[in-house]
Amino acid sequence: MRSTRNLKPESRNPKETPLLCWFLIGSVVLFALAGCADTTVPSTTEASSSLCVDPVCFSDITEPAGLAAFNHDNGGFGEKWFPEIMGSGGGFIDYNGDDWIDIILVGGGSLPSRPSDSSSALTLFRNNRDGTFANVTQQVGLSSHKAYGMAIAMADYDNDGDSDIFLANLGTNLLFRNDGGTFTEISTSAGIAVNTAWSTSGLFFDANRDGWLDLYVANYVKWSPETDVVCEHQGRRDYCNPLHYPSVEDDFFLNNGDGTFSKATENAGLLEVDSGKGLGVTDLDFNNDGWPDIYVANDGDRNFLFTNNGDGTFSETAERSGVAFNRRGTPRAGMGVDSGVVDSTGEVTLFVGNFSQETVSVWRHQENGFFIDRANISGLGFPTRQTLTFGLVLFDADLDTDLDLLLANGNVIEQIATMHDGVTFRERPQFFLNRGDGVFDEVKPNSGPLSQKLLARGLAVGDIDRDGDLDILMTENNGPVHLWQNDNEGNAYLSILLIGSDSNRDAVGARVFATLNGLTMERAVKTGSSYASQSDKTVTLGLGASSTVSLLEIRWPSGRIDRFEDVAPNQELVLVEGSGELVSKLR
Repeated sequence: MRSTRNLKPESRNPKETPLLCWFLIGSVVLFALAGCADTTVPSTTEASSSLCVDPVCFSDITEPAGLAAFNHDNGGFGEKWFPEIMGSGGGFIDYNGDDWIDIILVGGGSLPSRPSDSSSALTLFRNNRDGTFANVTQQVGLSSHKAYGMAIAMADYDNDGDSDIFLANLGTNLLFRNDGGTFTEISTSAGIAVNTAWSTSGLFFDANRDGWLDLYVANYVKWSPETDVVCEHQGRRDYCNPLHYPSVEDDFFLNNGDGTFSKATENAGLLEVDSGKGLGVTDLDFNNDGWPDIYVANDGDRNFLFTNNGDGTFSETAERSGVAFNRRGTPRAGMGVDSGVVDSTGEVTLFVGNFSQETVSVWRHQENGFFIDRANISGLGFPTRQTLTFGLVLFDADLDTDLDLLLANGNVIEQIATMHDGVTFRERPQFFLNRGDGVFDEVKPNSGPLSQKLLARGLAVGDIDRDGDLDILMTENNGPVHLWQNDNEGNAYLSILLIGSDSNRDAVGARVFATLNGLTMERAVKTGSSYASQSDKTVTLGLGASSTVSLLEIRWPSGRIDRFEDVAPNQELVLVEGSGELVSKLR
């Protein structure tokens, strides 16, 4: 293995060059120079409460990490306006290209009741590489932007070597171009500030595989202070059901390759269905044809599965595929969504968070575009019936080769305990360990982070301390953020950062296959997913007790396939598309 200091993929745009050099030189060479110093991350768990579940241990490091001052603002002022119940997300971004992931949080904001509110739409915390984070919102140019923020999606949409930020809002959405570690808001000039809908999720993906990331935006309902519906419960004003509001059609923007987008929702065939109340969106290639498909979780409306036709258009196939409704043929309150291969079949499974009295949805693709409902057989049906799940993430928490599942739970009805036995307003998260065959066992803690009752909303995972396992970021509605360190020990891993050349720079849509001891696991590079949040795009492979990966295969969005044999474990690697070399990162 050689160092990354000579890693220099070709730029596709004259204006890319200085920023690309910043990424490659600033993040790799300068980091390599810093690598000579001791970069061991000190433990921050001494001041935290922890829960150890063999072989997984989580520690709450929110306060020692420097995040305790953050508090989401839902804009509430006593009138029970509908947007107040939703909450916002957060996620992981390496905004300065130093190979240490940073944290970005959506602040919510003021509704028209408090127009003088001074909170920032986004708050960015830089990773100090020592277990702590510093608030750099003002330094990077984000502090002056105000919005009632909901969700983020982050990717290098202009292929210049750094990660840009899309912010979905109640009102005009914002796009922040990253210029080497500082941000410029360009939604108008980029062509995405076309309406003032209530947007709740965003997804960067390369719909036409031209090497430029396109943008799908899930929109929710038509709401304004003037149209807010007054609802009551037990003689008191309360929040209304979303069924009281009309839904809004989603938006699709095609990347023009010059820093701008063109709205292409109708031309892509995405308006041929009734609009839905979208809350979660993920991309997947369920039919293995190499073209990214889109799944949208709708709240109270049928869910959407947009199958990519490979010609710039999509066909909506959710009902035909069996993933539009529950078993009784009625829609559920779809919220967060994720997808992944969770067993040895090689077929993708969809997971959707729903309302209390509705289980988490679990659908595994069988063949010919048809999915089978596996909520009960997966072990997730009964344990999730009383909880209300917003964010949910698949990740290999214990690095034993299979994907586990974490749910961010919290109700929206303050009096829910008086309406349904066993259902509470604040709820604890739920963590499920995969047995390896797509059947999950719930971990039921008596103490530690997973025992806390929260109004959880957003959820994302990423390796903040570069120790090989994935740590947890969870947001609350009108409350604090939570950062939980994963203290896994014993199992091996591979961490792989993919850099596209013919494909989009972030390799979004790439699929990674690792074979060891007769087992083949699959991971995908994606944005969005969960609820209003985004996990780190670096691919983490848990290897269990294995000493080597006999075959590592990367299938790029461009169609190229790279293969490597006998890859040693416990490494952080970088692969540039077509380079033929796995490059070891310097710590």
